[in-house]
Amino acid sequence: MPLNLPLLLLFLSIAVVRADDPYRFFTWNVTYGDIYPLGVRQQGILINGQFPGPDIYSMTNDNLIINVFNSLDDPFLLSWNGIQNRRNSFEDGVNGTTCPIPPGKNFTYIFQVKDQIGSYYYFPSLAFHKAAGGFGGLRILSRPRIPVPFPDPSGDYTVLIGDWYKSNHTDLKAILDGGNKLPFVDGILVNGRGPNGTSFTVEQGKTYRLRISNIGLQNSLNFRIQDHRMKLIEVEGTHTLQESYSSLDVHLGQSYSVLITADQPPRDYFIVVSTRFTTPVLTTTVKLRYSNSNGPPQGPLPGGPTIQIDWSLNQARSIRTNLTASGPRPNPQGSYHYGLIPVTKTIRLASSAGQVNGKQRYAVNSVSFVPLDTPLKIVDYFKLGGFRVGSISDYPTGQGIYTDTSVMAADYRAFVEIVFENPEDIVQSWHLSGYSFFVVGMDGGSWSSGSRDQYNLRDGVGRYTVQVYPNSWTAIYVALDNVGMWNVRSEMWARQYLGQQFYLRVYTDSTSLRDEYPIPRNALLCGRAAGRRTRP
Repeated sequence: MPLNLPLLLLFLSIAVVRADDPYRFFTWNVTYGDIYPLGVRQQGILINGQFPGPDIYSMTNDNLIINVFNSLDDPFLLSWNGIQNRRNSFEDGVNGTTCPIPPGKNFTYIFQVKDQIGSYYYFPSLAFHKAAGGFGGLRILSRPRIPVPFPDPSGDYTVLIGDWYKSNHTDLKAILDGGNKLPFVDGILVNGRGPNGTSFTVEQGKTYRLRISNIGLQNSLNFRIQDHRMKLIEVEGTHTLQESYSSLDVHLGQSYSVLITADQPPRDYFIVVSTRFTTPVLTTTVKLRYSNSNGPPQGPLPGGPTIQIDWSLNQARSIRTNLTASGPRPNPQGSYHYGLIPVTKTIRLASSAGQVNGKQRYAVNSVSFVPLDTPLKIVDYFKLGGFRVGSISDYPTGQGIYTDTSVMAADYRAFVEIVFENPEDIVQSWHLSGYSFFVVGMDGGSWSSGSRDQYNLRDGVGRYTVQVYPNSWTAIYVALDNVGMWNVRSEMWARQYLGQQFYLRVYTDSTSLRDEYPIPRNALLCGRAAGRRTRP
């Protein structure tokens, strides 16, 4: 489906970008197809016939033009996990910002990976489609003139890990719509394949980069490679201190880059991925294959950490920013002294689970999110009403769960402390769209103002998804410098689907393009906005 000249001119008229930043064009057709990742036939979501979908390769400041044709029988949306969409939340691809692509129609996502590097992924955000596929890797390489704090690897692999059900996504959605919890998952996939379904080939003595993302639905996962150490180099766009690990906990929605060196005798080795904090523990294996291998993997699988929390907590605290490394610009990424900036507001967010009208729901600060018939960002732009800013408190209320279209007010350019509080017996994982934030602290028990005494105010890692351990808290600092309507959500996908999310409205009266781009000319308009014009 080649692009024609009028369509290209439309793209150039939509994007508010510098002329010297390159454009990368993609045309994707989203279809259903048979997949067998765990040995049984399922209805999968394919992109250009692929499961998982194609990798996106890009460079800092590239403009991505992704024309998506929806050949499903459902409305469809893609979201870009970790891509900040500077000044342009209309392109975020979740139900609070973007109208879905109707069946048989297409939509062109147009956004710039502005001032970003690192490892990310995309995924479908509606109708529990994520349980059927439609996801893939997205990497942003540093510009050639910007030094990176490690030699160029001999290879660069995307490694998408995640838990999986044998049931079709439509059956899982029906369980949730009926007000019930999902059962335990059936297995773990690596790049869309079950046990021993894929392999990664390396050459003796060379070093390789693995970009590991947990794109699963329910569980934290542990990743390890038999007889090989992993050097952590990047987390969600931040170069890290290059600590060496025998295994890594990768929580839902998170992405890590590691270097491994093929420095062992030439044979095949097990790569092991297992669930964390579950009973039973599910494990899958794939192969690290030396090109001059003289035999299959040998010996027992490498053991992983136990179910205890302390090991994982200590590992999380060890992940810190490399203050001497450049980010997407030549200045040191550690030059932003976040610990010296006065906090203008503290937001405390507590998760909860319960029933509303006899059906399972999940909540943040007692509010279980229900969407409108029109995306909130579109409603806000056209001033259509139907939701109330401030419909969710910025601290736990202690009330029982109730439903509402929860939107929290936030001031543009505020510097905010957000504390995620987890009173439950499970590991939570939280994502903030549109931003990278600094993880300043995490610990067990209840958070109090005295907890700030243990904050890391120097080299906390910058990321966009963070875990909160059982009966624990995690604190982040974030500069609200990105105007828009941004999704704050649980990465446990059943919880997100049943209400554990809300929208942060970062607002300014300014109409300057320096603060926010106008609604795209090609924006789909649905619900109460159907038939309106995007711009005069």
